[in-house]
Amino acid sequence: MGAEVAFAGRSNAGKSSAINALTRNSKLARTSRTPGRTQLINFFTVDEHIRLVDLPGYGFAKVPLKVKQEWNKQLEQYLRLRQSLNGLVLLMDIRHPLKDYDRQMIEWAVVTEMRVHILLTKSDKLKRGPAKSTLLTVQKELKAHENWVSVQLFSSLSHDGMDELQRTLNRWLALPSEEGSEQGPVVSGEAP
Repeated sequence: MGAEVAFAGRSNAGKSSAINALTRNSKLARTSRTPGRTQLINFFTVDEHIRLVDLPGYGFAKVPLKVKQEWNKQLEQYLRLRQSLNGLVLLMDIRHPLKDYDRQMIEWAVVTEMRVHILLTKSDKLKRGPAKSTLLTVQKELKAHENWVSVQLFSSLSHDGMDELQRTLNRWLALPSEEGSEQGPVVSGEAP
């Protein structure tokens, strides 16, 4: 069965770019300038027991309503029924955090006791002061959920925040070894 972490967020939040940066494989997850290109639940095997999952984006993807409804149905079933899901990485453009769908996803996760790690993506688009201010504002708003939700700055382009993301994923995805201790890093910062 193994373990997996799902990447969710608005259609333009940078899920595929984050997965590519994390795995150091720019061609693993399909990226595009057009929001809504990820239309299926895509599984990427990191090793025999570990998977990263790229979920269809929500928000303003230019697709027919019937397609959006099908995405929502698939997404809900996946999130509700997937036993190997160990956490959710929720990506938000730092310039537009905590939109309605983001809040709904966080509320669902807290109710179901699913860990959420928020990446405020595209942090390289802001100066350090405004980026830090946005981070503190989001942390303050989500303080009531701090047992289940963590937040960080992230940039796929500059790799800012990569170490923190890797540490979080390694904690979530660590599988017990035969001796009862946890295995080494699941997602490493080293190029394959």
